[in-house]
Amino acid sequence: MAILSNLKDLKSDMEKKGWCIDSFLFKYKTQEYIVLVKLYIEGKGPVKPKYALVQLEFLKKGNINDRLPVPANSASLLTEASILRDYFGIDFGTSVGDAIQSFYRQLSLYIPTEVSTKKTTDQKAAMVESLSKSDKDDPNKIYCYSVRRNSETKSGEFGKRSPYNDNKARILRLTLYNELKNDIHLSFNFSADPKKHEEDDTILYNWGQK
Repeated sequence: MAILSNLKDLKSDMEKKGWCIDSFLFKYKTQEYIVLVKLYIEGKGPVKPKYALVQLEFLKKGNINDRLPVPANSASLLTEASILRDYFGIDFGTSVGDAIQSFYRQLSLYIPTEVSTKKTTDQKAAMVESLSKSDKDDPNKIYCYSVRRNSETKSGEFGKRSPYNDNKARILRLTLYNELKNDIHLSFNFSADPKKHEEDDTILYNWGQK
């Protein structure tokens, strides 16, 4: 069995449950990390490298701006060993291969096989920030104030909600999301101004008046 085989199961579960992003916590030596797991979406975001299964993004707890995005599959992280050594502080010793495999074994202990909605506040914040950036939006926009019908496309149909906007609403406003999730042509509007925050009932009422 491949050393990072849990990634394959996690990817399948994410796809089944409609998640384009997930996260888990990881500790190596004394450093703790938030690890984002991102699906490659055709036509959106980074191009999927050959052999890649998902993209992992490691964020150091205590300094989340110190991060390492890297393509990954069930056998390895698809980057140079020197990059992993420098970021994680891996001691290569006499065998680079053995050191990297030891690191993979440690990582494999933390990779879940299915999505869990039980996330820390830091995990949720990191996921929302990533989703906003993937949607080319301001990551500070976390206050939902309304929903909108997407513009018509060239085919005459309304545009579909992006997977990033979908997952962002799912994380930040689950009850509201569950009320409206089946309308795939509807998107959620967020503001960086906390004063613009509206409760679910208000948003649903205003939407119903349109």
